[in-house]
Amino acid sequence: MPRSLILAALLLSLSAATGAEAKRTPKRVDVLYQGLDQANQAYRSGLEQLRAGETDAGREAMRQAAAALMDGARRCQHTRGCDVERFIGAYDALLQHGATQLAGDGEGFGATGEAGTSQGEGGVLATMPASGRAVAMLNGRDLREVIELNEPVRAAMAEWLTWMRPQLITSWENYQQMRFLMWPEYEQAGLPEALLFGILAKESNGRVHAVSRAGAAGPMQFMPATGARFGLGWRDGFDTRYDPQLAARASVLYFNERFAELGDDLAFAVAAYNGGEGRALRLKREAGDKSFWDPQVYGQLPPETRDYVPYVLAAAWLFLHPEDYGLEFPAVDGAATVMKLQAPASIYQLSICLGGPREGYFRALRNLNPRHEPHAAIAAGTELRVPVAVPPEYQAHCVAGPRAQIASNLMAASKPTTVATATRQPARTYQVKSGDTLSGISRRHNCEGPVALAKANGLRAPYVIRSGQRLRLVGCS
Repeated sequence: MPRSLILAALLLSLSAATGAEAKRTPKRVDVLYQGLDQANQAYRSGLEQLRAGETDAGREAMRQAAAALMDGARRCQHTRGCDVERFIGAYDALLQHGATQLAGDGEGFGATGEAGTSQGEGGVLATMPASGRAVAMLNGRDLREVIELNEPVRAAMAEWLTWMRPQLITSWENYQQMRFLMWPEYEQAGLPEALLFGILAKESNGRVHAVSRAGAAGPMQFMPATGARFGLGWRDGFDTRYDPQLAARASVLYFNERFAELGDDLAFAVAAYNGGEGRALRLKREAGDKSFWDPQVYGQLPPETRDYVPYVLAAAWLFLHPEDYGLEFPAVDGAATVMKLQAPASIYQLSICLGGPREGYFRALRNLNPRHEPHAAIAAGTELRVPVAVPPEYQAHCVAGPRAQIASNLMAASKPTTVATATRQPARTYQVKSGDTLSGISRRHNCEGPVALAKANGLRAPYVIRSGQRLRLVGCS
């Protein structure tokens, strides 16, 4: 069983309403802890069997261990004196062990392509092989047999190849820069990379800070409540929905949950991602033997979802067959490394002094370092994830010299503002709407960032806001 499916079930069990706690004895708690240790060891043994080539036996051992672990977590939740955090901590360690074993003990943020590869001062974090588009399996089935090239999918493909072509290419370029963070999450779960790309292209074009009008955020566009179910949310002043690796992991958890619920039906699972899992499950049950694309089923979906599913599947298909349609995805070096800043600088300032080809490095720096606001100065000594081509350019043009000075001068400039009056105007306010996030409000009103906005309103981490709440837009223009 994929580790993501296990974690999804575990998170769900821990987030469900607990009800009344049953009175248990310390001995019962000890039994639960012993079961946790046994499940942990059994899962590790299953991983070893997988590495030894005993695929079926290994997966079955892991499946049984996962079932035991989930059962223990549920019992612990309702057992007085049982520490649920112990289950979470043990499982987190198990995930790290599994990732290391399956990746062949690779170092850094992603598995390295060649053992011992090292470039630049920080070493290469990720040198992934070229996209293996020929391998596109979904739970044992070739994805090219799962995607039905019907009229809606073909119509969506036509749009991707015409007026939406720039968006598709941009999505590809952005994805390649983040691939070492996102793809391993899907790969380890046995989900096809084409599905990841299709969702990413339609949801955000590969921009990790994308925010929808409804409040969905991040590269995979999770709503706050749904993201929280799968481990995303405010952590130390940062909304982890913007983290590409964690967002990819959460989407794996979501899809595996949907596949288990919907009988591995890809179209229904994608529809659930956009239109809601409750609606998708209801339609699936009512459909009986009917296909997702049957007019009596497909016609009941909201218009947005009727468009969304073909767009995602069409983008996934083009990811697998670009040559058939005269589509040429540009070559992108997705290798990344760590670079330490020698002087304070913002992402804006670095983007100016680095220069670079066509789009420059702004988007890559923004996507690889989502915790940093682009306009805010980052302290000297801070380590940033950067494309491997950046460190030499940084040394040549950002530490000292004409371009470094130009970048500094440009960042010191400010936009013209209205002439100050003798009477100080009160800070504007904003009434929170359903689905709003601090990050989204901050961006729409040109504030100094979600953390500053939270502090101005006396909010403490995890900075929860509610519909109807009125926020003072201090420091916003």
